[in-house]
Amino acid sequence: MTEHQPAPENPEGDEPIKQRKNGLYPAVSDELAANMKTGWADTELRDLRPIAQAPETARRRAELSAQFPGERLVIPAGNLKTRSNDTEYSFRASTEYAYLTGDQTEDGVLVLEPTGPQGHDATVYLLPRSNRENGEFWLDGQGELWVGRRHSLTEAEHLLGLPASDVRELADALADATGPVRVVRGHDADIETALTDKVTAERDEELRVFISEQRLVKDAFEIGELQKAVDSTVRGFEDVVKVLDKAEATSERYIEGTFFLRARVEGNDIGYGSICAAGPHATTLHWVRNDGPVRSGELLLLDAGVETHSLYTADVTRTLPVNGTYTDLQRKIYDAVYKAQEAGIAAVRPGAKFRDFHDAAQRVLAEKLVEWGLTEGPVERVLELGLQRRWTLHGTGHMLGLDVHDCAVARTEAYVDGVLEPGMVLTVEPGLYFQADDTTVPEEYRGIGVRIEDDILVTEDGNRNLSAALPRTSSAVEAWMAELKG
Repeated sequence: MTEHQPAPENPEGDEPIKQRKNGLYPAVSDELAANMKTGWADTELRDLRPIAQAPETARRRAELSAQFPGERLVIPAGNLKTRSNDTEYSFRASTEYAYLTGDQTEDGVLVLEPTGPQGHDATVYLLPRSNRENGEFWLDGQGELWVGRRHSLTEAEHLLGLPASDVRELADALADATGPVRVVRGHDADIETALTDKVTAERDEELRVFISEQRLVKDAFEIGELQKAVDSTVRGFEDVVKVLDKAEATSERYIEGTFFLRARVEGNDIGYGSICAAGPHATTLHWVRNDGPVRSGELLLLDAGVETHSLYTADVTRTLPVNGTYTDLQRKIYDAVYKAQEAGIAAVRPGAKFRDFHDAAQRVLAEKLVEWGLTEGPVERVLELGLQRRWTLHGTGHMLGLDVHDCAVARTEAYVDGVLEPGMVLTVEPGLYFQADDTTVPEEYRGIGVRIEDDILVTEDGNRNLSAALPRTSSAVEAWMAELKG
């Protein structure tokens, strides 16, 4: 990897930047600095079309404006985060910023400036093109010569459908601003510092909660993006099945890398750390180390999702027999989880309580645990005391969207205690997990974990399984795997 040049002393000044000596690079001569100012072609992009979601982001900003009349609203994208020394993690814009702008640029900030008692003027503040007069573009470690071209402010205006200004002027402007202000916290320390004496944690949290609840019902663009994410995820699962023999020769990392390739080729990234849990690792809910062996005769629990270029993610799980055929016990446990998932999906419909699908799935699993003699009935007692949770462990689903656990800061009454509406997208993912050291179950159960997860859209008359292209019954899974392995 090529090393970055040192950052300029004064990237905004009129004088050429003098590169600091650090033992690795010589100082910049006046002649070189002058030479680097000239001979560059005009690369301004013209005739740009607005991004596909521009009408939707405008509508979302209008809803936000109506909720907070007369208040300045500040929504940052966030900044690059250091991974180690002088390298950074790949940037991912804050969900709130991406939802309201469609932009994914680091350091960006959306500001809704009140126009009076009602209404706002929205402006997106971004870094402009790198300055070539003072050498910023080739001497700054984040200059365009190092990290690539960024859109000019004019280009951004055409793409996003709202005015764009230089973000480097924003902090001072906010520090001098008067009137009520709210900011989405946790993404941009400089912006928060500029607003220190103007905001309160309680009022800022109300802003974040409202934007979270805005996302509970997806619009047509979002549903389309989620379907794209799911379709790519289905292909990623097919990729994995085709290379299970290579995974057996290496480790869970081969599975992780195989799915990641699909995510990067067809989307932006994976939507969360892939869980490629083989054998007893399948009993660990968030097994993301993915460094264990893959053995014939054991199960592979694959929980993974492709994130689209617009940052919407799928979240799908299948539990597959590594050699293509379930053992009798594996099939018994898998079929029980499938039956629970069927009951959960059937409970997803408009007007139903959000908790209904969880309760339906948990009842089926409790019945099976009592039937198998793993816990003492009756079933009502088990459910009342939550005894099944030793083996079911987690809730049966969550909202899905720009975040894999979308709308996470919505109020309980709007989400967990709320009612399902058409346009909501959620997961249904029951599971049974028998830990390798659980002496309360027969030895043959220990180390088996099964989860089945699908992404479900609430429709006007029921629901639609966005991930229905992946087989779910044990027999269909076996037939699918056999066909893919040839």
